[in-house]
Amino acid sequence: MKLYVYDHCPFCVKARMIFGIKKIPFELVTLLNDDEETPIRMIGQKMAPILEKNDGSYMPESMDIVHYVDETFGSLALTGKTNPAIADWLKLVSPYLNKLLIPRYAQADFCEFRTPSARQYFSRKKEAMIGNFAEALAQTPELIKQLEQDLAQLEKLIQSPAACNGELSVDDIHLFPAIRGISIVKGVKYPPKTDAYRKEMSKISGVNLLDSIAQ
Repeated sequence: MKLYVYDHCPFCVKARMIFGIKKIPFELVTLLNDDEETPIRMIGQKMAPILEKNDGSYMPESMDIVHYVDETFGSLALTGKTNPAIADWLKLVSPYLNKLLIPRYAQADFCEFRTPSARQYFSRKKEAMIGNFAEALAQTPELIKQLEQDLAQLEKLIQSPAACNGELSVDDIHLFPAIRGISIVKGVKYPPKTDAYRKEMSKISGVNLLDSIAQ
């Protein structure tokens, strides 16, 4: 199977995670961010991730891919119960997280930005969504302060480094991509359980953290 992604994309991370968790071999293909033709040819619109199945058909939507892979190949991996408090935490940080992450994504060395036109395409689209990148970056100190306060709340919810609720569940598929995104922000202090969780989940899922390119 082939999985078409953007490296920075949290939805793509969700789809990548289930392959790593279940140790299922697949080919990872990173699309250029300004390549509209390829995804439109596959699924009729520009979006990622896209799974190319063994039969040559295509499947979009991250959670559809997650459930398809989990339910089709081997025994179920995501068997744990969900905790509404995890979803509530993700909603809590959502209003400001993009201001921290997206301007940094636009400057980072991701494969989807390997041409100037792809990087410009991303920047133009995202600035229309969140506003001027320079203005967002100027808010970094206050946003990191807010984030660290919210990470202290998340710390109370983490039950195990290998699964936020103690057993792998859909909550891990939603939570880790946000935590992985945060790793591109230089200087964030993680509480101990949250730090252990992000590092262990990276190992389990096979999805790298972004500490090495943090800005």
